[in-house]
Amino acid sequence: MSAPHAAVSAPVGVVLAGGLSARMGSDKRGVRLFGDSEPDLLTRSAALLEQVTGEVWISVRDGLPLTGGYLRLRDEEEGMGPLGGIMTALRAAQDAVLVLSCDLPFMERPVLEKLLAARAQRPAGTLMTTFVQQETGYIEALVAVYEFGALEWFRRAAERGVYKVSRVVPQELQHRVAYSREESLPFFNVNYPADLEMARRVIRALTT
Repeated sequence: MSAPHAAVSAPVGVVLAGGLSARMGSDKRGVRLFGDSEPDLLTRSAALLEQVTGEVWISVRDGLPLTGGYLRLRDEEEGMGPLGGIMTALRAAQDAVLVLSCDLPFMERPVLEKLLAARAQRPAGTLMTTFVQQETGYIEALVAVYEFGALEWFRRAAERGVYKVSRVVPQELQHRVAYSREESLPFFNVNYPADLEMARRVIRALTT
């Protein structure tokens, strides 16, 4: 078995917020699921990353106003989806990045801390630390830490026209943290209006 990696610096936190929200029909980044006085999805995601990383960047496609003094990153090459955002972030950071999709209303700080703890214990040579749903084998490629060395794999994927992020880093270079269906709420994402309604029902159930 490979030895755990030596001590590592904190990665840059990157909120992936460059999607078109086409399936939602409206910009989901500004949705306030927890009430009008609570942060929207984008602001909530950035605040979570700020709690566990030393710096937070926002990967966006447009002139969306940002609060909190976060650095705005625009994809060097557009039209690649999250792959383009992660590739741009790795090039800018010249170091590891912790990416978080902005559409995860139930993501929590302990989940991100668990990810970072796993990264600190990853085998030498590992380029991606992520979560895997143990019953299905689905990996959470948009809640993951990518080491700088993963940039070459992203470049190759882009050259081949492979834009699905979960297919970029080979499995043997991934360090995975398993979670069960019972632990899946933090990974629930909102892509469609029906997802928003489901999220609102969950919130009502949790608060009544």
